[in-house]
Parts: sequence; structure tokens; C-alpha cells
Amino acid sequence: MANTPSAKKATRKIARRTEINKARRSRVRGFIRKVEEAISSGDKDAAAAALKAAQPELMRAAGKGVVHANTASRKISRLSNRVKAISA
Repeated sequence: MANTPSAKKATRKIARRTEINKARRSRVRGFIRKVEEAISSGDKDAAAAALKAAQPELMRAAGKGVVHANTASRKISRLSNRVKAISA
């Protein structure tokens, strides 16, 4: 357990930051899920629109440090390749 005042403050800060990061991570997952569902349904237009909405969300999460920048880029790349592969 934290004893010093600075350690107690650090614990409070970490708890606040964790809540914010959880919300951001959950939001990103929701955007990715929409793209995945559109891909599985075979609707190229919906998948492209969902991907266009998910890209800035993923990069924002990377900018905030919720996910690594390379991870966000990799996810965008793989999703866009899958969207491109849908026969329209």
C-alpha cells in the first residue's frame, strides 16, 4: 500500500488514467467490430465506410498511447486489405 503522499497521488492519477484508457480502448474495439461485421456480411460499401470511420479512431488511440503506433498501423493495413478483397 502507498505510504507517502506522492505515492498516494500517483495511485489516484493512475486510476483516473486507467479509466480513460479503458474507455478509449473499448471505443476502438467497437469501431473495429463494425468493420469486421461489414466484412463478414460481404457489403463492400459498408465495410469501406466503417473502415474510414475506424482509421482516425485507431490513430487517435495510438497518439494518446493507448495502443502502439505500429499496432494501429498494422490493424488498419490488415483491415483495409480485407475490405479490398471483398468481391463487389
